[in-house]
Amino acid sequence: MAAKLPLTIRLCRPRGFCAGVDRSIQIVVAALKKYGSPVYVRHQIVHNRYVVQGLIARGAVFIEELIEIPHDKKDRPVIFSAHGVPRTVMEDAKNKKLFYIDATCPLVSKIHKQAIRHFRKERHVILIGHSGHPEVIGTMGQLSSENITLIETIEDALSYHPQDPSRLGFVTQTTLSLEDTKSILHILKKRFPFIKAPATESICYATTNRQNVVKAAAPGSDLFLIVGASNSSNSCRLVEVAQRAGASCAFLIQSPDEINWRNLGPLRTVGLSAGASAPEIIVSDIIQAFIQRYNVSIELQETVEEHQRFPIHRELSDVILNKTEMAFVHGHEEHNL
Repeated sequence: MAAKLPLTIRLCRPRGFCAGVDRSIQIVVAALKKYGSPVYVRHQIVHNRYVVQGLIARGAVFIEELIEIPHDKKDRPVIFSAHGVPRTVMEDAKNKKLFYIDATCPLVSKIHKQAIRHFRKERHVILIGHSGHPEVIGTMGQLSSENITLIETIEDALSYHPQDPSRLGFVTQTTLSLEDTKSILHILKKRFPFIKAPATESICYATTNRQNVVKAAAPGSDLFLIVGASNSSNSCRLVEVAQRAGASCAFLIQSPDEINWRNLGPLRTVGLSAGASAPEIIVSDIIQAFIQRYNVSIELQETVEEHQRFPIHRELSDVILNKTEMAFVHGHEEHNL
C-alpha cells in the first residue's frame, strides 16, 4: 500500500452557520417540539439541502406559497424563512388568519426598515442585489415597485437614470461580494453625489467575516472548497472571493461525494470554508474524506471570533431543546471540529 502524500488543509474560521441561520433553524425545531407536526415553512428556511431534509424528517413541510396549506391545516404554524418575505405575504397570512412565525434574519429585517426609512424621507430606493434571490424579493416587496429599483451590475449602475437624482437612497442585499458592491457604489456615488447611505452597514457581519478569512486563506491554495448550495448567495460569493484572492481553483460542493478525486491533480494545500447556511457536519465529513486519502495536517486560518446570538420568538422561548436537537440547530450533529 502506497504511503499517503502530505496535505495541508487550511481551515477557515469563522465559517458555516451564522446567528441568523442558527436562529431560523432553532425556530422550526422549537415549533415542531411545541406544536407537533406538521409545521409549514414557506420557502427553504435556509439554502441547504442537508438542513431542509433534516427538518422534513422531523415533520416540517416546505411550501412556496401559502395557498399550498390544506384548508383543514389552517390552524397549523407557518414559518417564514430567514430570507424575509414581501409585505403582501405577511398581509395575506393575516387575512387568512394563519398562525405565522417570522424567522426572517434580524439583519435582513434591518434592511427592510432602512429601505422604508429612505422612502419615508421621500427618497427613491436603490437596492443593490441579485434578481430572483428570496432576500431581494422580500426587500423589494417592502415598497411598491415605483419606489424601489434593483441594481445588479456595474452596467446597471452606469445606465440607471432616476427621475430625481437628488432624492436617492441605497441599501444592499446582505450576502453580496464586498468588492463587487464597492465597485457599484463607487459608480453610483460618482454619478449621484447626493445619494444617501443606510444608517448602518447593509452587508451583514457574517458575510464580511467569511469573505475576509477566505481572502486570507486563498493565496497559495492549490484547491479551495466552499461548502454550500448553488442557490446560496453568500456561498457562491465565497467561491468568487477565493478565486480572486489567489486560489488556483475553487469549487462549491454540498458533500464529499461531489469531489472528483481522480481529477484533482497534485495537491499540497487545500483551503476549506463553508457558507453561512452550511452545517459543520459536512465540513467534518469532507476533512475525513481527505484523511482517508492523504496524510493531513490542519492549519487554522482565523481572522475574528464571532459571538453574535439572536433570541427566538417569545412564543417559543419556553421550549427547551435537548442535546441532540441543539446539535442539529448548530449544524454539528455528532461531529465537532
